[in-house]
Amino acid sequence: MVIDTETTSLPGEPPGSAKSPITASLVGISLALETDRAYYIPVSHSYEGAPEQLSKEYVLDRLKNILEDPSIKKTGHNIKYDLIVLKNEGIELKGISFDTMLASYLLNPNRSRHSLEDVSMSYLHISKRSYNDVTDKGKKNFSEVPIEEAAVYSGEDSAVTLKLKEHLEPALKKEGLDKLFHDMEVPLIEVLADIEMSGIKIDLPLMKKHSKELEKELAGLEKRIYFIAGEEFNINSPKQLQEILFDKLGLRTIKKIKTGFSTNVDVLEQLGQEHELPQEILEHRSLSKIRNTYVDALPRLINPKTGRLHTSFNQTITATGRLSSSEPNLQNIPIRGEWGKRIRKAFIAEKGHLFLSSDYSQIELRILAHLSQDPELLDVFSKDGDVHTRTACQLFNVPAEQATSDMRRMAKTVNFGIIYGISPYGLSQQLKIPPDEAKHYIHTYFHQYKGVQQYMDALIKDAVKKGYVSTLLNRKREIPELNSSNKNTRQQGERLAINSPIQGTAADIIKLSMINIWHRLNKERLQTKMLLQVHDELLFEVPEKEMDKVRSMVKEEMEQVINLSVPVKVDIGIGENWAEAH
Repeated sequence: MVIDTETTSLPGEPPGSAKSPITASLVGISLALETDRAYYIPVSHSYEGAPEQLSKEYVLDRLKNILEDPSIKKTGHNIKYDLIVLKNEGIELKGISFDTMLASYLLNPNRSRHSLEDVSMSYLHISKRSYNDVTDKGKKNFSEVPIEEAAVYSGEDSAVTLKLKEHLEPALKKEGLDKLFHDMEVPLIEVLADIEMSGIKIDLPLMKKHSKELEKELAGLEKRIYFIAGEEFNINSPKQLQEILFDKLGLRTIKKIKTGFSTNVDVLEQLGQEHELPQEILEHRSLSKIRNTYVDALPRLINPKTGRLHTSFNQTITATGRLSSSEPNLQNIPIRGEWGKRIRKAFIAEKGHLFLSSDYSQIELRILAHLSQDPELLDVFSKDGDVHTRTACQLFNVPAEQATSDMRRMAKTVNFGIIYGISPYGLSQQLKIPPDEAKHYIHTYFHQYKGVQQYMDALIKDAVKKGYVSTLLNRKREIPELNSSNKNTRQQGERLAINSPIQGTAADIIKLSMINIWHRLNKERLQTKMLLQVHDELLFEVPEKEMDKVRSMVKEEMEQVINLSVPVKVDIGIGENWAEAH
């Protein structure tokens, strides 16, 4: 059975508004059991001349047994949305077995859009009306759409979704993606819905204090910038900044653009080695972003009903299989620097609870060791050694006890850069060293870890032949760039071929961990909530009395979720706020 809820949701609005399924209100439900017939049940259309409708309570009461019966299999397009909307109405949607949006994504993760309109046009050549068509580009609320029109639109959604399922299900099987779909992506829907509904608490007084401190810091910085420049100007205007830096101060121009010369981060960092003003501008930009994007913006997005911040996790955005987070994005909260710590300090656990952060240690490098079977990498991880120190010893030709923290830092950049197929130029920019020196480091790395070079060469050769790469759990990504006649595009394809299996496998591993932990928390009737996934990290809100049990459970589930040739290691942190826990 296909289910599709229509709500007061207005696309493009922030989560405290109706767009978030957490605050959206049910307007109608459409159901389809056959591809040529669908049913629409309006419950709260409200416009002049709107007919009397069955009450929402009556309809949900009649549908409850069907919707909550796990033996009746449910299909939807982005069914996580419907799951949350119904959960808010007291209905536990059970038996979710297919999501056409997720199926479309697995079959073509490079595709930028997986909306029902796009997917139905692509696979079925059906041009269907969009939400914007019926709501006059969002000017109208769905409750104001005439029932006759809403019924056709919503019914078509359900019928087309069922047609798509019939088309996509065999396609998944043919591509060998059905196991990944049914064992990982579909079970993850419920886990993510739960995370989104839980939300996370923010310390509002602390955020207000941060805002005032930032205001003061920025005002001081502005005064200093004007003093160095010798005049006041609009710091945020690229045109005025160009005039100050290049015309007035006579600094060298680095990159030509349409409107003159670039003042982007790379340029300012280079100029900052010659003059103090670019450094102050960079600091001003950094603090402005922290204030505007986090300190002032996040408190405005708190849900008035729950008093918490609710993000949305997306399964169909990144081509590698990683989750992304939006409205607001809680995966890009700064972690480094003084202000990163201060912001994370404002993410707090409820009274009587603590945060538990569990973080995979160097998971991508461990995956590389497994995939490449390089003896050196296998050795260092099997002995629980320090891979960055091991690399530093080779790069700088020193014994382990003489490897300085600076050498280790540079080796760490090389280790992770290799996973992303870094070029000598790219490495030279990151380490601020000449390209020849960077080239030497990369050459030395591959001389030390010969198995990695052999693995990468074989991987690229295989990807060129097949046209795609796979993760350990068989997630596929096509890489058409590999067959391009353009050298730069081809090199970009090689970087994607190297990185996608590693990053994608790491994404698959943490997704499986999330599913397993979520099931155990429910089975053991624990009050602990999973709050966030930030790539290799999971964040939980744990009642103090459950901490010992949850700590060992999380570590066990995350470390035993997959068998690699090297141990999988998880670091656990505990604290009253996110800064303390990480």
